Amino acid sequence: MKTNIYLVIILAFGVILGASCKKGYLDKSPLSGPSDETFFTNQDELVLAVNGLYKYAGYAPLDNMPVNLSIDNGTDIGWDRNNSALQSIGKGNHDSNNTYARDIWREAYRVIAKCNFVLDNLYKVQDKASPAIFNRSRSEARFIRAYTYNYLTDYFGDVPLVTNMLKLEESQIAKTAKASVVDFVLKELTECAADLSLSYTGADVGRASRGAALAIKARTALNNERWADAAEAAKAVMDLKVYGLHNNFGALFSYAGQNSSEIIWAFQYLRASKTKTHSTPNNLLSRNGQGFSNKVPSQSLVDVYPCTDGLNIDESPLFDPQNPYKNRDPRLGFTVVLPGSTFFNYQFETHRDSLKCWNYNTTPATRVDNQDAINAFATFTGYCWRKYVDLEDKIDRTNSELNVIQIRYAEVLLIYAEAKNELSQLDQSAYDAINLVRQRPSVAMPAILSGKTNIEFRNLVRKERLYELAMEGFRQSDLRRWKVAEKAMTGNFYGRVQRGLVAAAPQIDDNGLADYSAVPNRADMRVIEVRAFNKNRDYLWPIPNLETVTNKLLIQNPNY
Repeated sequence: MKTNIYLVIILAFGVILGASCKKGYLDKSPLSGPSDETFFTNQDELVLAVNGLYKYAGYAPLDNMPVNLSIDNGTDIGWDRNNSALQSIGKGNHDSNNTYARDIWREAYRVIAKCNFVLDNLYKVQDKASPAIFNRSRSEARFIRAYTYNYLTDYFGDVPLVTNMLKLEESQIAKTAKASVVDFVLKELTECAADLSLSYTGADVGRASRGAALAIKARTALNNERWADAAEAAKAVMDLKVYGLHNNFGALFSYAGQNSSEIIWAFQYLRASKTKTHSTPNNLLSRNGQGFSNKVPSQSLVDVYPCTDGLNIDESPLFDPQNPYKNRDPRLGFTVVLPGSTFFNYQFETHRDSLKCWNYNTTPATRVDNQDAINAFATFTGYCWRKYVDLEDKIDRTNSELNVIQIRYAEVLLIYAEAKNELSQLDQSAYDAINLVRQRPSVAMPAILSGKTNIEFRNLVRKERLYELAMEGFRQSDLRRWKVAEKAMTGNFYGRVQRGLVAAAPQIDDNGLADYSAVPNRADMRVIEVRAFNKNRDYLWPIPNLETVTNKLLIQNPNY
């Protein structure tokens, strides 16, 4: 049975409802619950309010999927089949009315407003709460606010920095320079880390820990090229000696891996009383598994994973175009559902002539119509995502309670390795960090040997982030930080050859981007869409049009 902070939300609601049943309740403020004026009369209400912040922070702007599990499908490594606002961002034809960007902006500021409400009012109960709970609650609210500003600046650049509740006459507010918002985020995370515990148990599982604050600080610093801050914060997480890599990479994104010491912070989900769930499996699953297959990986992602000798497929003697998934980095199969593998207890095959497949849900296995080849809405690319799809959700694919990782130790190690290299401090600790990620038992890729130049190591760590973190929400930020988005996000977005295989390996460049121009049967590859990227515009999302219309001080981002 799951035990996490959502159970505390239910219990805390009981505390408030119980209090409202006392004699004389008609003399109190609103019958529907505590008002702004009377809320925060005791410690239980403070805890309830903070717990609510976690729930709201995990909002879903598209198809009931948290942001980090949908956003990669608007980059070079993934695609959203639905005619959605995310698809428009990936294609490069979005404008200031784009609803994916709008909903992230709107929900982010709702979370920020709720955090500000808590922080403006928690002093009402300072003398009625234990110092530990009071300090923790304050730091949790600051953490969630800082976490939210971190990705707002990543997506939109300069944004309004609001740190307290606003009155109506204060609603016209200009943008704050991104650098100043980042300064604020780094300072907040540094300060709140001290009041957050190293770890939590029981009903407190899911709260932000000291490691979470330091890890988000490291991520924020990295994405803003503040290399020294990034390396320092990542090293602080490493020095906590609390986290370690999960031996089984694939299990990390399943119910079996939810309690792994690799997970630093995750959104918590709970089916009980429909407290909070997500629909990720339904969007990612194959048609045989009765899913929609509407968020799918690209052919280019499949092709950039190296062979087990560590070489790109255009360089390795181990690569066989007739057997392209053999001898590959195991993380390819843990991340992407490959033709010939088993997925949700069905044989997964997307060759258009494969009209029947094996159903392993029966004993003995039976042959059934292969919906992944014959259904008009089967995966358009020929592949599916495997992360966050677990057989335990078979009964109800639209209400998964599988926790969704927001930051894990492998990312921290890769932040450290990248930051150290960019500081021109390429020492053994940087090699150790990247090699820990590459050499967990279920991956066991060759170690990166010392003696690399800064440029060589930069290329290696960039590719490593893709192999390790694909479909976890980092690709857009990475492409922007590395200033390669105009190359990655331009041209044909490919799926597999529908009745065959790619005849030869594409050329893989130093950033892990695939070039198919010399592939003999390129014309047979399925062109899912043709993309464009305006480097003078698309490194930032547009400020939602509604916001600029109602707030005259809010200036639109360039060229929207």
